[in-house]
Amino acid sequence: MKDLVKFGALAIIVVTALLLAVVAGDYGPWYFAWLVGTTMIVLIAVSSAVLFETQEANSLATHKETSQ
Repeated sequence: MKDLVKFGALAIIVVTALLLAVVAGDYGPWYFAWLVGTTMIVLIAVSSAVLFETQEANSLATHKETSQ
């Protein structure tokens, strides 16, 4: 039953992707590039924020150790 649900979900995704490809027509590559680019920008911004928070926490911990 679990495999049937997975198969159904994947079938819906494939049908949706095909419909989007037909509707987009010649603009398909542009929309694809826009979606991938936007996703990459968001992922890079989030990873930069996580890196900044980690560096800030390490800096505060080092500063507390040094001042004691």
